Amino acid sequence: MIKDIDIAVSCLKKGGVIAFPTETVMGLAVIFDNEEAYHRLNSIKRRPEDKPYTMMVHSIDVIGNYAFIDDRYKKLIQTFMPGSLTILLKAKDNVPDWVTHNTGIIGIRIPNNDVALNLLNALELPILVPSANRSGKPPLKNSDEVKKEFEDELDYVIPGECQSGVPSTIVDLTGDEFKIIREGSITLEMIKGAL
Repeated sequence: MIKDIDIAVSCLKKGGVIAFPTETVMGLAVIFDNEEAYHRLNSIKRRPEDKPYTMMVHSIDVIGNYAFIDDRYKKLIQTFMPGSLTILLKAKDNVPDWVTHNTGIIGIRIPNNDVALNLLNALELPILVPSANRSGKPPLKNSDEVKKEFEDELDYVIPGECQSGVPSTIVDLTGDEFKIIREGSITLEMIKGAL
């Protein structure tokens, strides 16, 4: 697995697009501030340019480097991250406008999966991660499905399979009240309980 991580990191640093397993679904990835790689990712996914991607980071400590965290929501973050939760926050200036689609808002997730965390730790940079699938199709659940769907369009696929197959819960924390955008395995009741 270490060899797979090293190859994937090398591909990402050269502007490549890779696939890897997470605890939710298989993900695709590019380094967060590489605009050329980002456009290539859109092309591979056949995804509209107006739909932003989630930024994945390796720990809670790193979130504040890229986004503003309201003290009210720190308990929520500590309860469910790492895990199947994506939080929408106001982005800091070091997140390019094209990443947030000029909204100033970024979705951030910390995966609860050894492969994904090892990749992020080795890279030492955030990655932009959509699910591994063509736009409008169901997310893929293992590396064999990814290879079959994308063939030679990706620079590397880390072998493995996802654990749940259920996409993460998305919660908007940018307003006065939190708002659930998509409910996954972390429910509204669980979020209310944590807060």
